[in-house]
Parts: sequence; structure tokens; C-alpha cells
Amino acid sequence: MVNLMAPVLIVEDDSVMQQRLRSILLDIGYADDALQFMSSVAEVQSRVDYSQIALALIDLGLPDGHGIQIIESLSRIRTSIPILVISAWRTEAVIMNALQAGATGYILKERDDLELTVSIRNVLKGGAPIDPFIARHILSRIPLQAEAPTELLPDTENNEPLSANLTGREHQILNLVASGLSNQEIANQIFLSRHTVETHIRHVYRKLAVTNRTKAVSRARTIGLL
Repeated sequence: MVNLMAPVLIVEDDSVMQQRLRSILLDIGYADDALQFMSSVAEVQSRVDYSQIALALIDLGLPDGHGIQIIESLSRIRTSIPILVISAWRTEAVIMNALQAGATGYILKERDDLELTVSIRNVLKGGAPIDPFIARHILSRIPLQAEAPTELLPDTENNEPLSANLTGREHQILNLVASGLSNQEIANQIFLSRHTVETHIRHVYRKLAVTNRTKAVSRARTIGLL
């Protein structure tokens, strides 16, 4: 059963949207003093005890940074916490970055109060609500991904086959590695944290059965990934 007394973190810098979310959460049954409204990354980092948060509603475009930074930090500390992105951003890269960072669901701000209420109730019940616009976009890409060929490489440690297929994000990062960018430069360019970029690079090493950047680029070029 959901504890409606537990703190809710709402990260939103627009006062009108803050009022909408306050009204929705009060209607759901939360007490006003359970709602923690923050308007910037810095404010969240300095004032919020992540371990006490039971639900997070997070916008992505903030005055001093990106909401994905908060999602990553929160999901590392509270792996099972429901995190719902409520944002106007609808580009594929941003959506996938948010979900990969640990967001449970993603809904567009343009939806009416009833749709936002349903999404919040859904995530509280353990669901993963995705905006219909985003869901249609993701579903439209599945056939193309399903047809992608798989190339197998030997695993030098376990003598088991490894798929050389990289995800779209891994291939993007591999290309940036090949162009000579550092991990931090890659993170800045594609709006991820350095930690997330390094995780993706480790996955690339594993799939290509290599141990460093130079070997990864060389191997990728040999098999036609670059």
C-alpha cells in the first residue's frame, strides 16, 4: 500500500506547473507538508535527503542543469523508487536518456490534469506509464531493431559467443570515442553523466572482447562497426 504521508519530491521551476502538480497530489490524498517543491539541480542537491523520498516527479529542463542528473543520483540511492518524468521535451535522445538513468515513466506536460493524475497513480501502483506519443514512437521502431543482424564474437575469457550488436546508445558513444573525445566530453555532448558514459563504454568493451579504447576502435573498424 502506498504511503501518502511519505515525502514527494517535485522538481519543477515553472510556478504554474507547480500549482497544477500540487493540486493533483492533494486530490490524490497527499498532505501539503509531504510535498517538497524544488526548482533547480543545486537546490535538490543541497536540500534533499534522497533516502527519505518515496516518489519523485521531475522536469528535465532546469535553470542550472538537467533533471537527468537528479534521476541518476536518486535511482542509485533508491533503486526501487518510482520516478515519473513530467516534461515538455519529446526528443528520442532525451527520453531514452531519462529512462536509462532510472526514470520509471515519462509523461508530457501538455497532458491534462486527469491524464497526469492517472500517470501518477499508475506509477504509485508499480506501473511504468509512458506518454502515448512516446509509446507510438518507440513501437514504430521495433520492427527495424528486430531485423538487425547479429554478429558473434568469441569471448576470450569464457569461450562463449558474444553478440557484437551494440545498442544505439553504445554505437553513438563508440563513434564519439573513435573521434577522440574524452568521457567527460562525450557526457557533455549527449547530456549524460560521466558515470553513465563509462558504464556504456564498459559494455562496448565486453561486447567487442577488448580491454581499452584503442582496441575497441580497432576491433569495431575491423568488423565494420565504424
